[in-house]
Amino acid sequence: MKDWWKKSVVYQVYPRSFYDSNNDGMGDIKGITLKLDYLKELGIDVIWLSPVFDSPQDDNGYDISDYKRIYHEFGSNEDMYELIEEAHKRDIKILMDLVVNHTSDEHKWFVESKKSKDNPYRDYYIWKDPKDGKEPNNYGSYFSGSAWDYDENTKQYYLHLFSKKQPDLNWENEKVRDEVWDLMKFWMDKGVDGWRLDVISSISKFQDFKDYEVTNPNQKYYIGDYHTNGPRLHEFLKEMNTKVLSKYDCMTVGEAPGSTPQEAKLFTDPDRNELNMIFTFEHMDLDTKQGSINGKWELKDLNLLELKKVFSKWQVQLGDKGWNSLYFANHDQPRIVSRWGNDTVYRKECAKMFATLLHMQKGTPYVYQGEEIGMVNCKFDIKDYNDLEILNAYKHLVKEEKTISEEDFLKAVHIKGRDNARTPMHWDDSKYAGFSKEEPWLKVNSRYKEINVKNDLNSEDSIFKYYQKLIKLRKENDIIVYGDYKLILEEDENIYAYLRTYNDETLLVICNFNEEENTFKLDTNLEYSESKVLISNYNDSPTEFDEIKLRPFESIVYKLKK
Repeated sequence: MKDWWKKSVVYQVYPRSFYDSNNDGMGDIKGITLKLDYLKELGIDVIWLSPVFDSPQDDNGYDISDYKRIYHEFGSNEDMYELIEEAHKRDIKILMDLVVNHTSDEHKWFVESKKSKDNPYRDYYIWKDPKDGKEPNNYGSYFSGSAWDYDENTKQYYLHLFSKKQPDLNWENEKVRDEVWDLMKFWMDKGVDGWRLDVISSISKFQDFKDYEVTNPNQKYYIGDYHTNGPRLHEFLKEMNTKVLSKYDCMTVGEAPGSTPQEAKLFTDPDRNELNMIFTFEHMDLDTKQGSINGKWELKDLNLLELKKVFSKWQVQLGDKGWNSLYFANHDQPRIVSRWGNDTVYRKECAKMFATLLHMQKGTPYVYQGEEIGMVNCKFDIKDYNDLEILNAYKHLVKEEKTISEEDFLKAVHIKGRDNARTPMHWDDSKYAGFSKEEPWLKVNSRYKEINVKNDLNSEDSIFKYYQKLIKLRKENDIIVYGDYKLILEEDENIYAYLRTYNDETLLVICNFNEEENTFKLDTNLEYSESKVLISNYNDSPTEFDEIKLRPFESIVYKLKK
């Protein structure tokens, strides 16, 4: 059972937007339990739950005030135990979100920590004296502005890499680490099968806390190498593995922004006993102009050659000393069909092509709720967004610093904003998309009558049925799980094609990455005695593949045998 996660497909649930069982406008844990049969029909093996712990919800649950209690609007601890039990009855495992780089400022540890410099909990967090009457250094927050907030009571600053209501924990303190091991054991003893570890690469801080080099006279705060991969990071993860993870048959995936494949091996090499895999972000940053004061909101067009280079680098360099997490979307990333595809004329073809490209690679695929029915981005006015990242950036960049126009900012939000992925799930074409009978916490996407689960379940050609087939193929073909990866047509600007090889089998994966017709011509010799189309997003893709005129967003997978 040790490596069950290699064959698994993970489905991420964003609980507040999945299904509302009690009609209060917010999704809940009972709602997830009620939809387990739907997920079983899809074929997934693991549910990753975004945070469900008690929280003031400053950052939609990524600000935790009690790690051993379920947030009351999501239900009770008993509801959570029932979800675990019912999922296990269906052979579905549960992955919870471990947010331990920081807590909520309403957690009892921080409430105590703020009281005085000699409080027993003071050293649970990172407190520093002012420097020249200002912040201790020029660290920036991922949510705009400074990463330091001043406390009038004790005349010191505390560090928060995210919201000021999310103070960073001091992992140098052994008591903090023991608290984390304790809460992990609490949930794993209840049956939880593993963890997605939020921004885990940031838990170790460089203890000199020196300034970033000033590269732009107009920029006050910087985000860079000092925010991640600190000197004791892997020591802490090895301790986590020794004290907790090694005692359970579990799965772990760490969120590790800024990591290279070489750094990823430090996390994921089985011989090092740390984590199973990490989430990387390199491919998700390819449509951002790097180095801009406007961060992710400064857009640039995706270059397919760059995407191929990044994916292929991770596929090849991790090799047998690591394992890839395969994803295009999650609660922090928008809908991929809208971001890099055509979400109107070719929405279905597009969604299926992206799924093929990803699921045929080596690694564990992650399906984000609604991705399996081709949900698209929303285009809201600024007043209709809920996301802290969007609202803080709007205030800071548009209104205060005026470094980006409101028009350009909203255009970027419509493409890359996190709320695009957080709108309520579309179950049917009734009011509020069948998510709830009451007005939801966030507006429903206006296209719910066209795009919903009910429609997809009733159509043989649906995106849902395509995902179902992809997932089934992974279970039936070891080559998809274990095969080696090789990029072909490396310099083709329109087609992403690659080979997977395992024993005497080969997969040829061909994806037309745009809405133009493009010609695929095989540029390598393949030895085989038989071939067949394993899956395609058009019903009549050719059985011969030496030269093919590919239709808009067409994807074909050929299985070859020697």
